[in-house]
Amino acid sequence: MMQETTGARIGRLRREKGLTQAALAAMLGVSPKAVSKWENDKGLPDVSLLAPLAAALGADLKALLTGSERAEKGDNMKKTRFYVCPECGSIVTSGGNAEIACCGRKLEALLPKKAAEHEMLRAESVENDWYITSDHPMTKEDHISFVAFLTGDRLQLIRQYPEWDLSLRIEKRQHGTLLWYSKKEGLLYRYL
Repeated sequence: MMQETTGARIGRLRREKGLTQAALAAMLGVSPKAVSKWENDKGLPDVSLLAPLAAALGADLKALLTGSERAEKGDNMKKTRFYVCPECGSIVTSGGNAEIACCGRKLEALLPKKAAEHEMLRAESVENDWYITSDHPMTKEDHISFVAFLTGDRLQLIRQYPEWDLSLRIEKRQHGTLLWYSKKEGLLYRYL
């Protein structure tokens, strides 16, 4: 069985996204000839274009370059996107690109940012769990509305309410990413 070349993979992913060579070229600021050259294995994109190319094709950069679909599938849960409706507070997640609407408006995926030291939730190892606490004010105007823990194969999401003190336990299976959301700070994360 022949392995798919990087050029063939770029072409396949472009077609799967319903893009023409010209449309992909316009997204990346290159000529359609450049895209044709890549797809025919006559050259590769400049290194500065690799991340934008992967994003435009909806592909994992490593999978785009190596063809390692297995690596991409193993990280699916870590690529979960979070959406919060500003009207009703509903929380929606997706494992990939999605168009999400709630209360009559399109929601944008939240962009996680690494928490500063003073923003971090405290995490202690207790028995087989992470015990998560915070001094964040839990008021109606500004409270942490959810805490999530992502590993390669799991998402644990715990809803929080203004009248609760933030104190919860999350099953500790392996290392992962702890995320939390408040209207004021947005989506923050730290690694555990």
